[in-house]
Amino acid sequence: MENVTERRSNPFGMRPPFAKNDPGAHPAVFGYGDANADFHLIGDHPGVHGGTTTGVPFTEVDSSETLFEVFRQAGFSSGPLADPDLSNLFVNYLHMCTLPGDRAPTRAEYDELERYFDAELRAINAHILLPVGARATDHVLREYTTQRHRIDLEMPALHAREFRGRGFMVVPILDPAEWESGDRARLAAKLEAILASDYRQTKGVATRVG
Repeated sequence: MENVTERRSNPFGMRPPFAKNDPGAHPAVFGYGDANADFHLIGDHPGVHGGTTTGVPFTEVDSSETLFEVFRQAGFSSGPLADPDLSNLFVNYLHMCTLPGDRAPTRAEYDELERYFDAELRAINAHILLPVGARATDHVLREYTTQRHRIDLEMPALHAREFRGRGFMVVPILDPAEWESGDRARLAAKLEAILASDYRQTKGVATRVG
């Protein structure tokens, strides 16, 4: 079913239950992009991956902007970095709210916002989930596949690999702040290969043929 909305930021009107932001910061960095996307890029929280003052995920932080350049070159993004026009790509965070000093959320704060993340993920219903970093990868593999117990969370080894999930294909991404030589090219090649193939979702199993 197609989502009918022209809103790029917070297309589903999420209203997180608390605001603890510093003065001048957005209360939350909402999901952003194409609400009918096949590709869903998932970060951790604004203090790690940026957007505290722009309100756009994966902005303001040099390493995150390096990551986003890969998606720009693959044709997913155009326009200014701080206000991109995304096509076939939706981006959001496990924990959308900004916190004082860009501190990390507590376990209870992650748990409190999990239902909002899950609702948005299922509303987008993308074929390809792209979790960035260890926490997002752990959550996505645990909640949306049956494979987490078989997978060591060694992000350099998981980077740009494919895992089949419950209605999704999962492609973990090493946090761009930790990239070494070749990591950018591996991700670019994986995106190119997926885009060149016939990726689709059938009977709740993400498949890629080609």
